[in-house]
Amino acid sequence: MPYQPHTPDDRARMLATLGLTSVDELFEEIPPAVRARGLDLPSALSEAELSRELERLAARNRTDLVSFLGAGVYRHFIPAAVDEVLRRGEFYTAYTPYQPELSQGTLQTIYEYQSLLAELTGLDVVSASHYDGATATAEAALMTVRATRRGRILVSRAVHPHYRETLRTYVHPTGFTVEELPVVATGPAAGTTDLAALEAALAVDAAPVAGVLIAQPNLYGLLEPMADASRVAHAAGALFVAVVEPVSLAVLAPPGAYGADVAAGEGQPLGIAPQYGGPYLGILAATEALMRQVPGRLVGLARDLEGRRAYVMTLRAREQDIRRERAASNICTNQALCALAATVYLATLGPHGLRDVAAGGAARARELEVTLAAAGAPRLHPGPYLNEFAVRVPDAPDAHARLLEDGILAGVPLATLEPGRADVAGALLVCATEVTTGDEIARFGAALRSLLASPAAAGVRS
Repeated sequence: MPYQPHTPDDRARMLATLGLTSVDELFEEIPPAVRARGLDLPSALSEAELSRELERLAARNRTDLVSFLGAGVYRHFIPAAVDEVLRRGEFYTAYTPYQPELSQGTLQTIYEYQSLLAELTGLDVVSASHYDGATATAEAALMTVRATRRGRILVSRAVHPHYRETLRTYVHPTGFTVEELPVVATGPAAGTTDLAALEAALAVDAAPVAGVLIAQPNLYGLLEPMADASRVAHAAGALFVAVVEPVSLAVLAPPGAYGADVAAGEGQPLGIAPQYGGPYLGILAATEALMRQVPGRLVGLARDLEGRRAYVMTLRAREQDIRRERAASNICTNQALCALAATVYLATLGPHGLRDVAAGGAARARELEVTLAAAGAPRLHPGPYLNEFAVRVPDAPDAHARLLEDGILAGVPLATLEPGRADVAGALLVCATEVTTGDEIARFGAALRSLLASPAAAGVRS
């Protein structure tokens, strides 16, 4: 690497010590097909040419779409105070607070974030912090393994597939196993986790389960019987992990109320705008009994010798940096700015405001359900939901593309999230929040009715 201060003689001595003749020998274990190759880049542009090219690319973005997109990332109104605080230089450019005496402001914001999320989840400790909901969920699963010294993890198929993929990636080098619990196929509980299958999986004495992961609301927007699932998991000595959507906790029972040992989830709905790929915020909360298993940082409030408040890094295992594969996790970059956004958002809205956000989304979703059913797209599952649900639409991926041409982002075709699943292949997952308007819902309904009445759609139905 030319930017490193190693001379050719330095490299030659290092290779000789390793018994190698070239740097290429260091990479022979990497299959040739996945090795880095030369980059095929276009010719360089002048600054003016580059500006014009970026403007051309930016013009391809559509900002006029009526959106019913959810599936883990949600549109909410964000008070101006959130962005105003985030843009302050002392927060915007701050890094991980290794020196408490120089970082009291950052430490205080982390402390306030942890306090607010502990109240929201009903759990004792909150980590600061994780990259997104998927990685936080994977960390929660690994916590159950460390705490129980068991190597088997059960995760509901109604947990977001990206979370399940991330979990499998985290677990792959450890030798632990991840098994997926099926969802109920028919009846009033269709689309929710099959508790009978959960009990059967827990009953395998030869392979005791470390943790059970279930989402609330789940991938299909449905509400799961979390108290029952928690009870079944604990009866078998397993820990229970609730994968939560934080705004929903303003109206749904918090994880602590139904005995969850760990709660994980995506913090994006708390004052962070939807963005392509993030940055987002991974939420991870746990009971005090699991505090030593929590990766990341815990900030506490103390008093100095003069009685003044002092925020301190209460728990951060420094040995995590050197324990390699035996470490709980090595989180060096703190998502403190995103955690600050969540803190300002929650403090600005307060408990009543957050409840209004959740209830407003639920009311709009009910209006959306009625409108889409009248247009010929009934719900896929009969159970209760909050603000997101799946509807039956013939040839859903094609319908989604055609509605996009009309300026309507009709949620997500479940076939793209879960390819190969026949039971959800003909469904769109749609969402409404408090910012969804009645006019947008009416426009969606009218466009869908027109689409389903077209000869092409009639051919698909027949």
